[in-house]
Amino acid sequence: MSVSDATDWPSSALDAAATAFATLTCEPAPLALDCAAFGPDTGLPQQVMPLPRLRTWLLRHPRAYTARDEVWRELIRRARLDGPHWVVAAVGMAMPALQQYAARLCEGYSGDPADVDAEILTGFLTALRDRADLAKPAPYASLCKAAWRAGRDLRLQHQEYLPVEDIEHVTPGSRTPQVPYGHPDLLVRRAVNLGILDPEDEQAYIDVRLGHRAIEPIAAASGVDVDALRMRLTRIDSRIAEALADGLLTGVASPETLARLRMRAERRGLQRAGRAAATRREAAREHAAAAA
Repeated sequence: MSVSDATDWPSSALDAAATAFATLTCEPAPLALDCAAFGPDTGLPQQVMPLPRLRTWLLRHPRAYTARDEVWRELIRRARLDGPHWVVAAVGMAMPALQQYAARLCEGYSGDPADVDAEILTGFLTALRDRADLAKPAPYASLCKAAWRAGRDLRLQHQEYLPVEDIEHVTPGSRTPQVPYGHPDLLVRRAVNLGILDPEDEQAYIDVRLGHRAIEPIAAASGVDVDALRMRLTRIDSRIAEALADGLLTGVASPETLARLRMRAERRGLQRAGRAAATRREAAREHAAAAA
């Protein structure tokens, strides 16, 4: 049976996602993960496990933190890189928590509970797509927190009074913005023009650092290893922070400074070209060895 075969499709976003998950994970070919790939130290059964069975195992072992982190890093990677069915899979694996949040947030709620369900799912999907950082611990907790906050924010919007910051002390009138007050994209463009940021890294930096996009699809599209791109962006962070502290991005750079920055950029370009050439040579040797 396919998802489209369902005649009574649920009106609730969470119920619809649960139905889609059940369809994708039913026999004879349910979506599954090979838990042996995570290693025996996780405590997971060392075998291929259909996702519903794996979800049950994780629920029965709430203190298996290493196992949960490994499973969810893999689910997030697949959701970002391997197609929509893995997005549905990730939502289905989190469904017990998402449904619990919806039930709690709908207690005493006068609006449509389906709206709460939709906001919870939207918050989860946004974090799944871009916000959850796989380099940090507890990625599942990050997804759940985003889902809860999205539903809670909708609930707060329907309250008669919303808490706001105390504005009694704020002086009316216009105020001069703090430097740098240009749009971040403009500062990044100036960093490129000065040679602080290499042109080939500009879009990746904007997407990850300013757009808060997930790094895995960007690395895959660029043909770069995720860890390599993460280290490259960290080095760019340091260079931009130094340039901001020196006033280079908000002031005028001297000819001597421009020459020094361009020389550094040229050196980085030569180093990158050398690494790329070495990678191509190694790939050619491996291809020749395989063909022999």
